Amino acid sequence: MKLTGRVVYRDLEGGVWVLEGDDGRTYQLAGGDRKIKKDGQRIEAEGDVARDMLTAAMVGPVFNVATYRFL
Repeated sequence: MKLTGRVVYRDLEGGVWVLEGDDGRTYQLAGGDRKIKKDGQRIEAEGDVARDMLTAAMVGPVFNVATYRFL
């Protein structure tokens, strides 16, 4: 699955990185590397949504990043 959107840091439950997708949904980011964690940066990412995973932050489904690039 390919998603584009803006990486945002949210100060919830100790802090969580999310992707505010251009599709109008919010995804909790997992995977990638630490370079992806730039607040406000637009990215295009490929990976999978873990539909069976729950997190304490409850900001949206977890998106496991396989690859990404900055836009």
